[in-house]
Order: sequence, then C-alpha cells, then structure tokens
Amino acid sequence: MAQSGTFEGLLVPESYRIDLLVDDTVVVEAKTVESLTPIHQAQVLTYLRLSGKEIGLLLNFWAYPLKDGGIQRLVLSRDRG
Repeated sequence: MAQSGTFEGLLVPESYRIDLLVDDTVVVEAKTVESLTPIHQAQVLTYLRLSGKEIGLLLNFWAYPLKDGGIQRLVLSRDRG
C-alpha cells in the first residue's frame, strides 16, 4: 500500500509502503528474518511518523512460535513534553 508522507513540511509522494494497515489505525510490518533488529523497529517508527498513526506491529514469521519473539508492538507517542 503506497503512501505519501510529509517531511519538514514537504509532501513526499509514495515515500513508503505499509505492508498492512488495520482499521486505519494499526501499521503492520511483516518480516521473515532470523531476528528483528533496531533497523526494523526504526522502519515501523518511520511509517508511524509519516502516516500520523500511533500504533505499529512488527511481525517476524521466522520466529516459531510467533509469540516467542516474533511480535513487537511499537507506540509513537505524540506527547513529547
């Protein structure tokens, strides 16, 4: 799903591709890697910033069972005070 984003006030058309957007609220990024790294988290946080969403899920389908290290919930707080 190609999305446009805003960076420093400039509209950047098709600047990122969200794997899945649930109920216009939750950004889901699916991976199949040995282990999730900070770069994967940064990717989801960037998608959250550009889309204006606050909740993201990072899913790693390499992990078995999925609940043992294959799911990370990320929250982008709008309260930066």
